[in-house]
Amino acid sequence: MKNVFDITEFGAVGDGATDCTEAIRSACAAAAQVSGVVEVPPGVYLSGKFSLSKGVSLEGHSAWSYRSDGGSVIRLNDPDAECLVDITGGFGCAIRNMCLDGAGLGSGVHGVMLSWPKYNGGSEEDTPSIDDCRIGNFSGDGVHLYHIWCFSVRHCMLHRNRGAGLFMDGWDGFVLDNWFSGNGNGGFRGGECTASVTMTGNRVEWNIGGGFIFNRSDNINITGNFFDRSGGPAILARGGEGNMAREFAVTGNIFRRDGKPDWRAFDDPFENSHILLDRCVNWTITGNNFVCGEDDAPGGTVSPDYSVVFGNSKCLIIRNNTMWCGAVKQNIVDRGGNIEVSLGENLGEAVRDKSHWWPEF
Repeated sequence: MKNVFDITEFGAVGDGATDCTEAIRSACAAAAQVSGVVEVPPGVYLSGKFSLSKGVSLEGHSAWSYRSDGGSVIRLNDPDAECLVDITGGFGCAIRNMCLDGAGLGSGVHGVMLSWPKYNGGSEEDTPSIDDCRIGNFSGDGVHLYHIWCFSVRHCMLHRNRGAGLFMDGWDGFVLDNWFSGNGNGGFRGGECTASVTMTGNRVEWNIGGGFIFNRSDNINITGNFFDRSGGPAILARGGEGNMAREFAVTGNIFRRDGKPDWRAFDDPFENSHILLDRCVNWTITGNNFVCGEDDAPGGTVSPDYSVVFGNSKCLIIRNNTMWCGAVKQNIVDRGGNIEVSLGENLGEAVRDKSHWWPEF
């Protein structure tokens, strides 16, 4: 029984000029009959929106670098498309070893999208996996998961999207070993509800909207990540009345040069920080390293002004972090309205003098 379907057998041509939309759709339809594999040989294939069905894998050959796509590339050619790859209803589907390029087309066009009208919209766990992919230059989010239930995004580069690198509204995710770089609306942005997510070993850098951004959220593990030069806080969490951002563990991360104020105007001056919390409860922030800095080329704005800022929150532990030259003005800022906060042994002092932001011992 045939269960691997090469898109070139359906007429796709990887010359970067031929419209391959119908060929890719046909290969996906054939794979859907047997829960098979859609194979994408190396090349650049132009396409509009196509969908993956339950149990179908889209698989290419990975050869991408930081600066360029490589190997198997599917490039958007329809500015009116909602997305390039629609995985709604594709329970257990996978996208592996692919480059997906939005070419900067349209407005709000996502790279990979799952969207249900309500939570648990498919009445079972979605469980898509996206592995070893480079997804960028989309006018919307690189990966947009709305009302998702169970997913993994691993060893991917989500870059230069006008929206977020990864948007998630839903539950139960693994975000591991990824590169979030240069996204306009944050590296990761949570929706109305973001819950039960493990975020480990990611590099989160130069994202204009900030690093990891949460609203009403709970049970989030942020461990062993490297945050660098966020345009706002590396971690921003703002709960609401009766809907706090709850149960977060922030451990073993490096925070460097966040709060960059040059890209956009901050609604709150305390967004010039590594971590900003408001209406949060049951947070542990421990064993992290904080340092301020300027751009790669000498002469950039030294930021952030503050390391950890918190207000209107309850049951916070902020202890045993290193903060030598952690911020320009002040490392720990208590904005008031807090209940039961444990502070201690956060070592180091703020710079206070931008002309000598990295003093000798």
